[in-house]
Amino acid sequence: MSWATAHITRLQRGETVSFRPRGDSMRPRIRSGQLCMVAPVDPDDLSVGDVVLCKVRGNQYLHIVKALQGGRFQIGNNRGHINGWIGAGGIFGRLVSVE
Repeated sequence: MSWATAHITRLQRGETVSFRPRGDSMRPRIRSGQLCMVAPVDPDDLSVGDVVLCKVRGNQYLHIVKALQGGRFQIGNNRGHINGWIGAGGIFGRLVSVE
């Protein structure tokens, strides 16, 4: 079980979740330990720049939609790293607030 598995399960049930992710890959947009609220999202409503809770190649991330291409989403962090492309099934929720 990875760090976000329980949150993903709740999002799939339609619940909004809050958690404090660790790491610096999203600085300064999200600092390590800040409280983040993520809500379920219809992938058709996503835009470039949205922060999503997703799974890319088996890894779970709270990262940015960098590009859209025919129902696929390119995911990356705030430091210039690209994680890869995923389909809508790899996106579980969108960041709605950071405290």
